[in-house]
Amino acid sequence: MALVGLALAGALAMWWVRRRYLVVTVRGESMLPAYRPGERVLVRRTPIDEVSAGQVVVLRDIAHDRPGTYWIIKRAAAVPGDPAPRATVPALQDDRVPAGCLVVLGDNPARSHDSRHTGYLTADRLFGVVLRKIT
Repeated sequence: MALVGLALAGALAMWWVRRRYLVVTVRGESMLPAYRPGERVLVRRTPIDEVSAGQVVVLRDIAHDRPGTYWIIKRAAAVPGDPAPRATVPALQDDRVPAGCLVVLGDNPARSHDSRHTGYLTADRLFGVVLRKIT
């Protein structure tokens, strides 16, 4: 009976960790030089109201017609309530970033498809913030 309880506790712990953390492999060159293609990063699920400008975030990319989930990594340039960075992203129409939205930019603008092209990214696409590189 103790083994069943231990197995159940282990399964619950694994479920909790998998819901809260994610390992993502960097693809593409949009975050060079900070993150290189093939590097892996540890990401913690984070609600949008806990993201700070300057943090690197992982978002679900809906622009690709691929099966499963495709993740993108970008830097949060502005979070809800921040002044909209219209000098960098001229298409933004608000004076402040609206609630539930982020402005994200790649560190390598020449190779990044980001808010300069898509405008605001909504909270439903956010998984969380990068904690650190793991490879």
